[in-house]
Amino acid sequence: MILAAGRGERMRPLTDRTPKSMLQVGGKPLLFRHLEKLAHAGFSSIVINHAHLGEQIESAVGDGSRWNLTIRFSPEAHALETAGGIRNALPLLREPVFAVVNADVYSDYDYARLAEAMRQMRPATLAHLVLVDNPPHHPAGDFSLDGDLVRAGTNERLTFSGIGAYRAALFDPIAPGCKHSLAPLLRSQMALGTISGEHFRGAWDDIGTPQRLSDLNTRLRQTQN
Repeated sequence: MILAAGRGERMRPLTDRTPKSMLQVGGKPLLFRHLEKLAHAGFSSIVINHAHLGEQIESAVGDGSRWNLTIRFSPEAHALETAGGIRNALPLLREPVFAVVNADVYSDYDYARLAEAMRQMRPATLAHLVLVDNPPHHPAGDFSLDGDLVRAGTNERLTFSGIGAYRAALFDPIAPGCKHSLAPLLRSQMALGTISGEHFRGAWDDIGTPQRLSDLNTRLRQTQN
């Protein structure tokens, strides 16, 4: 699943007429980059949720055949936040374990690693999170990594990348159509040892503001020259 329902308030005015996931990075929409990488990693069926300007996303992506993917959409009249959006899309996902990627991140993380993590998830594990070094705009981080388990501790915190794998049962407490954030759901399970994780040390950017988008495009142009 690709999460693409965010309004992108901090990206305005860029997102007034363009969905955040369709903003260009290196001359290509962010969303297209994720689809290419997921297809290359062997994923074949993708669900994309959307809310703000969602019709543009559906029109641009189509049925996914150009990437050899089958794509379905999970429209939301009002954005349901991360956990609410995933819960709402479960009937389309149709699998007990699935990968989820935030549309507004850019990285060189290989999604084949995520596919392997899904296969290795123990029956009691409800989620596997990819964590990264804390970026300048989020120095306090989110979670700690204790071996291969993610904890809510305050020591040596890392930032959640927006890339992860989940077991559908994690979302049982949420009613379909309800707005619900993901962090409280994860924190409630961390003390039980049901959330695993990994530390990815490669390139990763959260495209949260016009300045970050501009900086990333500048770096990409420099590496391509």
